[in-house]
Amino acid sequence: MLETINNSIFFYIIPFILALGLSLILTPLVKKLAVKWRLVDEQDEPRKQHPSGAVPLLGGWAVICSFLLVGSLAWAAGWLTDARIGNLQILAVFIGAVIIAIGGLLDDKYRLKAWQQFVWPTAAALVAVGLGVKVGYVTNPFLSGTGPYGRSLFYFGPALGMVFSFLWLLGMMYTVKFLDGLDGLVTGIGAIGSVILFTVSLFWDVPLSGTSVMALILTGSLLGFLPFNWHPAKIFLGESSLFIGFMLGVLSIISGAKLATALLIIGIPILDVIWVILRRIFREKKSPFMADRKHLHFRLLDMGLSHRQVVVLLYFLTALFGTSSIFLQSQQKVLALAILIVVMLAIVVIILKRYREKSLNNSYE
Repeated sequence: MLETINNSIFFYIIPFILALGLSLILTPLVKKLAVKWRLVDEQDEPRKQHPSGAVPLLGGWAVICSFLLVGSLAWAAGWLTDARIGNLQILAVFIGAVIIAIGGLLDDKYRLKAWQQFVWPTAAALVAVGLGVKVGYVTNPFLSGTGPYGRSLFYFGPALGMVFSFLWLLGMMYTVKFLDGLDGLVTGIGAIGSVILFTVSLFWDVPLSGTSVMALILTGSLLGFLPFNWHPAKIFLGESSLFIGFMLGVLSIISGAKLATALLIIGIPILDVIWVILRRIFREKKSPFMADRKHLHFRLLDMGLSHRQVVVLLYFLTALFGTSSIFLQSQQKVLALAILIVVMLAIVVIILKRYREKSLNNSYE
């Protein structure tokens, strides 16, 4: 028994420590490279408020390189493949990461148009799905059967499974992209999410699973970057922030289609993105990809919360709902998702009330 525990600790902790240490080393080097190449985010828009002026981009490269280097060592050691995950799926993850890194570099350098930006996450998702990262079934929480918790399973046909998985990965990537508006926000939420998916994989995946190892490598890579990305940020993720959404989407699939868990982890950002996109299209009649200061995190700032208070609040909600998924059955997860929607609506009501009060006060002055 003691030997099994020691093997498990070695199996999980070593990749995490390596990724953490490598990210701590690579981030300052990537920062210097970004400055040398003049890949910086200028304070040239009203929504950007950098206390220190221009901030280097390309930080996502430190995260991606740490993940790929440690992941390659773990793959060579035979720690990533198991009964669920084959070599093709691992290759899909690595190729997808490289595609996102290339696209992120080009966008940070040349500020690509929206359709040009779209090419890279689309390519990453297509490669992942084409090499086997796809959902085969989802649990029906309302019918009894032979699946987890005694629930029935809804199986996807090959074509439907590929389409669903492609849209899932793309949606996760763009949710994270739109969320990346405050220092440390996406990095921290990504780390919290990967820890939760690691924990879920311990309960529901095969023993000593590759999913668990990849989740911990991602966690270490993000935590090593976070001190440099914490407010006031010394470096930004840049367009390579898409990698975090890509990995959360992939891990939620290969850990046994834990889609409800992923939805609980980034449920509030997803609801925020849906609301913002619908408002831009139907109310403001403009492109859904146009940046502004109307995302939830900016609204909370406008209410008077500090930068760090907003980030910590969103960390807390992510951890609260994400962790709940570890202990909930399928039907209970649906209830948790409903509660999450209510929480989001309550936040929106409070924000709108504060905006009206602020407008009234301004009109009397």
